[in-house]
Amino acid sequence: MAGAVAAAGSAEQLQELLQLRDRSLVVVHFWAPWAPQCAQMNEVMAALAKEHTQVTFVQLEAEAVPEVSEKYGISSVPTFLFFKNSQKVDRLDGAHAPELTKKVQRHISGTSLSPSSSDSAKEDLNARLKKLINAAPCMLFMKGSPKEPRCGFSKQIVEILNKHGVSFSSFDIFSDEEVRQGLKTYSNWPTYPQLYVNGELIGGLDIIKELEASGELDTICPKAQKLEDRLKSLINKAPVMLFMKGNKQMAKCGFSKQIIEIMNNTGIDYETFDILEDEEVRQGLKTFSNWPTYPQLYVKGELVGGLDIVKELKESGELLPVLKGEN
Repeated sequence: MAGAVAAAGSAEQLQELLQLRDRSLVVVHFWAPWAPQCAQMNEVMAALAKEHTQVTFVQLEAEAVPEVSEKYGISSVPTFLFFKNSQKVDRLDGAHAPELTKKVQRHISGTSLSPSSSDSAKEDLNARLKKLINAAPCMLFMKGSPKEPRCGFSKQIVEILNKHGVSFSSFDIFSDEEVRQGLKTYSNWPTYPQLYVNGELIGGLDIIKELEASGELDTICPKAQKLEDRLKSLINKAPVMLFMKGNKQMAKCGFSKQIIEIMNNTGIDYETFDILEDEEVRQGLKTFSNWPTYPQLYVKGELVGGLDIVKELKESGELLPVLKGEN
């Protein structure tokens, strides 16, 4: 396997590879044949495999093994998972060749970084943490997600924020060990969850409980626009709105890619919304529109349907009039 990229076609094959290379680093690329960005990253991976013969690189077609993709929360391609001793130790979402190279090198070297490279790695991490804590006006770093908290403290803080109608985004610290450890030092706060408002640390669960008791929580945290109002505003943002995985330039699932191709061929202007960027919209729109899957196409605020409906309309010649709002 040295210097080559292995292919796994099933959950069993992946498990075998992980166990086979138990004590070394295994990097798994969840990819799709329809995504050009995946082909580019496969080339990057092939080059890395030649350079780092002690690392096992594996390609896994995400949509061919849905049970594995679901197990590891793969919702877009490319996604890279890093394993040591059959345990997931790191993750990288998206086509970031420099970051992939950096992560591979870091996991190979472990703690044996030279002082200078250690300093620059620390600077990179601090820049990333600063960006993360400013990713939304109110950011919660927690174990799990608001829908599925993975510890009691995280569950309690989510319940308090929801009860007060606070608008917040979250980051699952289990998804990134580097962020999990780095943020403790960066913020000088040793535990999770951690809540930030406008890039400033407010504190953990005990502090939030105190702020709730004193009535200060409502003045500190930004209030959420009611989800229903937000969804109405989004579906009416443009005469033709497409809610999809990815965007016009880079679709992140096969269905979204197909619908983009159909839409582009109509010559009609349309806007897109990437549901992978906003979990609240992703889940809320399913209920709001009573349509359980993506992509979803709206014309003048009304749901047209998903890929199958759009294909039917195209075949019957009705798609153009529908997009123009004539039907």
